[in-house]
Amino acid sequence: MNPKSRNLRNIGIIAHVDAGKTTTTERILFYAGESHRIGDVSQGTARMDFEPQEQKRGITISSAAITVHWNAAQINLIDTPGHIDFNIEVNRSLRVLDGAVVVFDGVAGVEPQTETNWRLADRYRVPRIAFVNKLDRLGADFLRVVAMMEERLGVRAVPVQLPIGAEGDFRGVIDLIGMRALVWDKDDASQPYRVADVPAGMLASAQSHRARLVELVVEQDEAAMVAYLYGEEPSADVLRDCLRKGVLAGAFVPVLAGSAYRNRDVEPLLDAIVDWLPRPGEVAMASDPRASFAALAFKVSSDDHGAMVFVRVYSGRLKRGDTMLNAATGRIERAARLYEVHADDRIERDELVAGDIAAIVGLKDTLTGHTLCDRNHPVHLETISVPEPVIHVAIEPKAQADQQALSKALQAMLREDPSLQLRQDAESGQTILSGMGELQLDVSIEKLRAKYGVEVSVGRPQVACRETISREAEVHHVHRKQTGGPGQFAELKLRLAPRARGEGIAFESQVVGGVIPREFIPAVEAGIRRAAQSGVIAGFPCVDFVATLVDGSHHERDSSAMAFELAAAAAFREAAAKAGPQVLEPVMAVEVITPADYLGDCIGDLNRRRGMVRGQTVRGNAAVIEAHVPLKEMFGYIGNLRALSSGRAQYTMQFDHYAVAPASEMATLVKS
Repeated sequence: MNPKSRNLRNIGIIAHVDAGKTTTTERILFYAGESHRIGDVSQGTARMDFEPQEQKRGITISSAAITVHWNAAQINLIDTPGHIDFNIEVNRSLRVLDGAVVVFDGVAGVEPQTETNWRLADRYRVPRIAFVNKLDRLGADFLRVVAMMEERLGVRAVPVQLPIGAEGDFRGVIDLIGMRALVWDKDDASQPYRVADVPAGMLASAQSHRARLVELVVEQDEAAMVAYLYGEEPSADVLRDCLRKGVLAGAFVPVLAGSAYRNRDVEPLLDAIVDWLPRPGEVAMASDPRASFAALAFKVSSDDHGAMVFVRVYSGRLKRGDTMLNAATGRIERAARLYEVHADDRIERDELVAGDIAAIVGLKDTLTGHTLCDRNHPVHLETISVPEPVIHVAIEPKAQADQQALSKALQAMLREDPSLQLRQDAESGQTILSGMGELQLDVSIEKLRAKYGVEVSVGRPQVACRETISREAEVHHVHRKQTGGPGQFAELKLRLAPRARGEGIAFESQVVGGVIPREFIPAVEAGIRRAAQSGVIAGFPCVDFVATLVDGSHHERDSSAMAFELAAAAAFREAAAKAGPQVLEPVMAVEVITPADYLGDCIGDLNRRRGMVRGQTVRGNAAVIEAHVPLKEMFGYIGNLRALSSGRAQYTMQFDHYAVAPASEMATLVKS
């Protein structure tokens, strides 16, 4: 079967937190007949937020998949979290999706996490349509959000609808393609919209926006363009076809207007998903069921029955009981069960084919980003990048008898969430859990207690700093050890030099003439990289430098790879100490939204936190402050912000960059 004939769509719903993403998804499920009642996020009844912590907190924590049908098309839909701490869920979902719906808050517009998600979609070349939500809210402005999209995201945003009414009077949209009004007389989801004429007072505005729409989209089809230049008005069908071509090519983004909570414009949104977002293989790699099997694992979920691995099948077929190669590990895996996933429900399948997003049970060693493929035709698909954590806590079981249970639970959690990291502190022996933010670590600790039944003691959150060097340094080091048996000897000259921020670690060898045998050179690099993991100031990883092996010597009998690795580690520590070591602290991009009355107090508070205000704008009836603030200074910020603003201000933040900590803060950071 040709996947294009299946009329399949693999799409995701992405947004900034509180933009109404899950509310939109719940309405999609209802209108598509997947749910018989509409779930409510605030009441903890949203079908896609089925985990206990999601229901308790009222936010999406894990991505959830479900399958619906609309207009003879099958839609595999993934609902993703909006909070920055759980951005790995958005990252790995976008990697396997063919299209996305980006939900915008009609009041707030383009928010920080929206920008982050948009860049991720750019990286994976995912076509998008936009849905401006909450247009029934006070201060909502559809065209302002469209302008923000163009300014902040650098995209051609093309309205295909205009809202009828504003704020509490929002009751429908003008369909600019068909030049008709779609009106919802009641909030009742069971009542269909009615089609009416464009309101007379909006006709001129609608005609103007339609003219711009036509001019942009006919560029995607030569015949349509020629006809338009000769004065022929394109039909609605021609415009829809041109829109689809433009979306697939990434030329522009169609923008729809609605209010999911009030059940307005969800059906046209579903139409847009089917009409304009791609089928498998149209914009990504070819999707051919006749080719050899290849799939990418993008998520692992564990329960009492074992691990369930979510995969996107890119080519070939997989039947229940088949074996396959894990190209990342070189091991053979067996698919014991295949499932089509419907949130927290499963439907067993006998076979998966190219284009499917589904789950496999029975895989032992498969993790996020691993490629599964035909044993006789190995391939490696592009993997999934994982950000470095910026915060950590020390954890230990309250009862020593729970140590094994804690270890087992942590390993299961790390398999599920690759943005978590675990290490043992060499000096204290403590178990250190690292993640992307306080909320992620809070959720992880709560999961240890609630899901795995392990009570733990938790230390204060600490900033995950880095170290680097500020100048060049060169050292000569000799490693010599003789204890009666075989000796150890390695001599080398090592030079360290700083690199630009974010360039990472590089290694070069200038050794010639065999003074150090070629087989020992990798050991030198390994020793440097190992030593760099614990730095020279406070035990933080050392980054952004180039290490050059300048010269050295060896002994015919006593030299070994181990000797050179030990010598390189010692030489690195000696050179780094001479190279002006510095501590780098994570700096967050912070956006504060506050009533204008509290603007000065909020700016003053950010300044006291070593923040650098980068700009101020007006968004509706609120002031928006953009600033860079060290993460260390943001612990407990929400309580202080609420006190300053009588509970009316809010903020978001996400990691932006590492910066050299000032001398006044160095001692504190090192101590912590």
